[in-house]
Amino acid sequence: MYRYTCLNPIAQVGLDRFTEGYRQVNNIHEADAVLVRSANMHEMELPQSLQAIARAGAGVNNIPLEKCARQGIVVFNTPGANANGVKELVFAGMLLAARDIIGGANWVQTQAGNEAVAAATEKEKKKFAGSELQDKKLGIIGLGAIGVQVANAAVHLGMEVYGYDPYISVDAAWNLSRSIRHINDVNEIYEQCDYITIHVPLLDSTKKMIGREAIAKMKKNVVILNFARDLLVDEEAVIEAIDAGRVHRYVSDFPNPVTVGKKGVLLTPHLGASTVESEDNCAVMAVKELKNFLENGNIRNSVNYPNCDLGLCTAESRLAIYHRNVKMMIGRFADILSDTNIKNMSNTSKGDYAYTLFDLDARVSPETVERLRAVEGVVKVRVVK
Repeated sequence: MYRYTCLNPIAQVGLDRFTEGYRQVNNIHEADAVLVRSANMHEMELPQSLQAIARAGAGVNNIPLEKCARQGIVVFNTPGANANGVKELVFAGMLLAARDIIGGANWVQTQAGNEAVAAATEKEKKKFAGSELQDKKLGIIGLGAIGVQVANAAVHLGMEVYGYDPYISVDAAWNLSRSIRHINDVNEIYEQCDYITIHVPLLDSTKKMIGREAIAKMKKNVVILNFARDLLVDEEAVIEAIDAGRVHRYVSDFPNPVTVGKKGVLLTPHLGASTVESEDNCAVMAVKELKNFLENGNIRNSVNYPNCDLGLCTAESRLAIYHRNVKMMIGRFADILSDTNIKNMSNTSKGDYAYTLFDLDARVSPETVERLRAVEGVVKVRVVK
């Protein structure tokens, strides 16, 4: 019996994927796995019994990744599950910035009871005039699941699209329209584009990557869109640029004291993935990841351990070893397992950590498991089956 807990409401369509071998509990200290959306886990005590955390979404800044890695807790996210919902909101943001739709709609609300509203509309509408997206240059920083969808859709709207991602995956590259200009220097986007949207993870290397230096290179009246993370942008510098007349609009999905109520700033209340479809997709994907990991030891879409997959567990026994990414580890494991036949194995690494799966023809003894745990650099040993 596997036990899971939910730190936030998770779409029922996802929870329905759990079978009879799973039971929901309320206490994290009783759980093998956690499902989470926005709950802050940094100050939580994580029990030794906890095997995995699945974030029903892409961002994982609310989860202590290194702490989890040291404890042998695999953290999953659900990349791409909410991509369409975010993509659509990005285009809503571009349209709101290009056309004063909000100002116009608010003006109309003031005309309740005005019998001459049609005539007033013809007189006032020029105050809310804007520009079209067609033929404008859109720069996309980050060509992951969301960035690729934004890029491809923008092409169909007649925009000239520049894409920058030095780490673009093979899958993303294959899915990218041939009409998109793949840029090797992000400065070209800053210098050329009318609209700039950012879709990269929040890391030390990307924090405030759009700052004063970048803004100084941008075209006058540029529109900056941020539907990824607020800390990717130096928002104080953006507001200064708006006041100076250099930036036309800043559109963000992350309201905070720096941006709320400021001139030229359009904010939405973190609505990027707030669609029924996105929440359902994220929940289903998160539960599938947890089940595959708990039942088979396979890792897919982890952010702190490498992907590793031996398929369905059909061997007599499957052993998972979490360990530091150092030399000679596989040889040490094989020596300890020399009294049984290794039917299949997979070893992968990611940064400082590695993960090894062994399929064996016989069950391993508790003594063998303890010998494996005693190897220097081993974080955890788990008998999957």
